[in-house]
Amino acid sequence: MGVLNTTPDSFSDGGAWLDAHAAVRHGLALAADGADLVDVGGESTRPGASRVDAEEEQRRVLPVVRALAAEGVAVSVDTMRASTAAAALDAGAALVNDVSGGLADPSMSGVVAEREAPYVAMHWRGHSDVMSGLSDYDDVVADVRDELAARVQALLAAGIRADRLAVDPGLGFAKTGEHGWSLLAHLDALDALGAPLLVGASRKGMLGALLADESGTPRPADRREDATTAVTTLAAAAGVWCVRVHEVRPSADAVRVVARVLAARGCVAPVPAGSPA
Repeated sequence: MGVLNTTPDSFSDGGAWLDAHAAVRHGLALAADGADLVDVGGESTRPGASRVDAEEEQRRVLPVVRALAAEGVAVSVDTMRASTAAAALDAGAALVNDVSGGLADPSMSGVVAEREAPYVAMHWRGHSDVMSGLSDYDDVVADVRDELAARVQALLAAGIRADRLAVDPGLGFAKTGEHGWSLLAHLDALDALGAPLLVGASRKGMLGALLADESGTPRPADRREDATTAVTTLAAAAGVWCVRVHEVRPSADAVRVVARVLAARGCVAPVPAGSPA
């Protein structure tokens, strides 16, 4: 999944793709580099970000979704709003990627169920302006697993089909860097959810802190690609369904390497429950 943020304030590439024509060109480049999905978002969810209204979010994303879909690109829409999800599906989006897992907008599950759209539900505890204060866990792996399990059950009860549902542990969302490393070390614990797993670690603060210089200054976001590719490699070996990344080609190459090694061993990665149709 290639990241395409049509926002002025995303933590890594904010402002880079505000112009719709530039965004479409970048989306086509992500697809050419090997992205199976291009994830178009119009609202930053970086820590501390303020929300934009639905009209502005849709103004940013819908022309891009429509143009990419017309070019045959499989597009996901990164949104917490049911109205934006519905409009993007009408414009040709193939999947809804909701960082709130349906908690931010009670109407989301109904829209997704009615459209029978594939849906990614992320672990979430609150909006960007408050989530840094919501990172208390007894055991982050068990707590995230259990909270995601509750969301999965609620979404299934709302009518979303099991074969349309994937989950995301939400690295960096109401979680410290140490929480993120614990989750990456125990991705197998999330297999119990019975859903394909998406991991989004690309350029995140946990990587910047790990790669900090001698003064403790985190490495800038645009210099975290090698670390992102390392996470992709580990995720692919663990059988993760999808990784969400800013630079597609290195991660796509890493996935191919892992697949070839597994094939040489006479096995395949243990992908849980297939992938959302």
